[in-house]
Amino acid sequence: MERNISRRAILKGGLIAGTLVPALGLLNKGRAASAIPPLDSKDPTANALGYVEDTTKVDNNANPTHKNDQRCDTCAQFKPSAGEARGACNIFPGKSVANAGWCKTWSKKS
Repeated sequence: MERNISRRAILKGGLIAGTLVPALGLLNKGRAASAIPPLDSKDPTANALGYVEDTTKVDNNANPTHKNDQRCDTCAQFKPSAGEARGACNIFPGKSVANAGWCKTWSKKS
C-alpha cells in the first residue's frame, strides 16, 4: 500500500512539532528543579563543610563566625526554586539544600 503525503501535511506537522518541543522543554525544566535529590548531611563534602538543614542548629562553638541570619537562601552560591523549600547550590552540584540551611562556605549575596 502506497501513501501519498503532501508537502502541506509535512510542513504543517513540522510547524506543530517545532512549537510543541520547546513548550514541553519549559514544562520539564520546572519539574527538574524540584526533582534534585536532597543533600544528605552525612555526605563527606557536606560533613566537611558543616552543612546543617537549619541554621539555628549550627554549633557556634565549632563555627564562631556563624550568625542565625546566614541561611542558604541568602548565600551567593544558592539557586532558588520558586515556591520550594529547597534549591540548588554551586557547592553541592546535583543536590538540593534547604532554604534555611547553612554551611561554612556561606557568603552574602551581592
